[in-house]
Amino acid sequence: MTEEQGPPGGQAPEQSAVPVNPELSAAPTTVESTQPIGGYPPPTGSPFLHLSPPPVESPSVAAKPVTAHSSERAGLRGLGTGAIAVILVGALAIAMVAALFGGVAGAFLVSRGDGGSASLPPAPASSTVRPQGSIADIASRVLPSVVTIKVEGSSGTGTGSGFVMRQDGYILTNNHVVDAATAKGKITVLFSDGTSADATIIGHDESYDLAVIRVDRRNLPVLVLGNSQAVRVGDPVIAVGAPLGMDSSVTSGIVSALNRPVTAAGAGATSASFINAIQTDAAINPGNSGGPLLDMAGRVIGVNSAIARIASSLSTDGQSGNIGVGFAIPSDQVRKTAEQLIASGKATHPVVGVLIDTTYTGEGVRIASSPQKGSPPITKGGPADKAGLRPGEVIIKLDGRPVTGPDEFVVAIRARSVGDTVELTVRRGSTQRTVRMTLQAAN
Repeated sequence: MTEEQGPPGGQAPEQSAVPVNPELSAAPTTVESTQPIGGYPPPTGSPFLHLSPPPVESPSVAAKPVTAHSSERAGLRGLGTGAIAVILVGALAIAMVAALFGGVAGAFLVSRGDGGSASLPPAPASSTVRPQGSIADIASRVLPSVVTIKVEGSSGTGTGSGFVMRQDGYILTNNHVVDAATAKGKITVLFSDGTSADATIIGHDESYDLAVIRVDRRNLPVLVLGNSQAVRVGDPVIAVGAPLGMDSSVTSGIVSALNRPVTAAGAGATSASFINAIQTDAAINPGNSGGPLLDMAGRVIGVNSAIARIASSLSTDGQSGNIGVGFAIPSDQVRKTAEQLIASGKATHPVVGVLIDTTYTGEGVRIASSPQKGSPPITKGGPADKAGLRPGEVIIKLDGRPVTGPDEFVVAIRARSVGDTVELTVRRGSTQRTVRMTLQAAN
């Protein structure tokens, strides 16, 4: 298998992910589902338990009528005079307290408003202006440039996201968002102001999972592509899109990691996409695909494309929800690929020209020792052939960085450009050597 096509099997990828667009034919079919919290409507019957007061029990022995001797009745009459005096004094005291309380309560009610009304104090004056550089400020500026994309195709319908990259109607999104409409389908772009327009595909690339579509509009507000090479772990970021079809949604988080080797493939895809990804904990869900990942200056540093999955939470509905591990295609790759798609409708893929042995489990990646399915281990006239690489050799480093598996190697090469020079450290037996080569375009 040539490295530009990716490993067909064998070693498991270092980071498995699934595209985050629901229901499309290119969407994943083996992902976990989001679990609703609680549930609605509630179960039949009141959730409250009404307690009844305890029953009144009748005494077991009937009360005896009280009969007193004359001396007892005289005693009662004698005590009556003192009791009456005490009662009168107590009643007078209670009346005085009640009068005092009534006066205070009346004054309190009058103080609450004219005529005893229960009006509350007016709300203090406030402003809708937010500090420059705040999330709310950035959101208000970028939302007019972020769109929701609805696709209808022979395999079904789906929703994704995208953003305007040129004033004359060019919009960037993921390939798996519009893949269902590439043969015969309809693409509708919904803008934040509620208007919509039909779109056509200008170019798309499955390997990079990027596509450019266009609407017949002019003077659209655009988003600026930033420099993903300047991004650092811990930088705050903002994700914008239409998760679960809810357009113009904004979430925030940080950059969790850089240069994550991610391979993702949806149902119906003929090959996987390879992403040298920016990892983020900003909430990304199905429908966020194709939306921008922004820095705190409002510049696009990535295109949200995939989310990690937890195998133990696989569900029957084929959907996956946010677990705080999302992946975005870096803006530097986006810029190169988008320019190629606009210019020619397709993108070029840099290759080394070797066949990877996916059964190898040692350090680095090993070049196949013999032909596979008619393909030679090393492409004649390719970069590896010109650099003197031989079948069976193990590639242990790329530009000084250790190589741990086939997916990582393929992703790292795809992140380069045709014409770039790379340095490979290879081992044969106990001997190591370093070679330099210029990457060529895949046929």
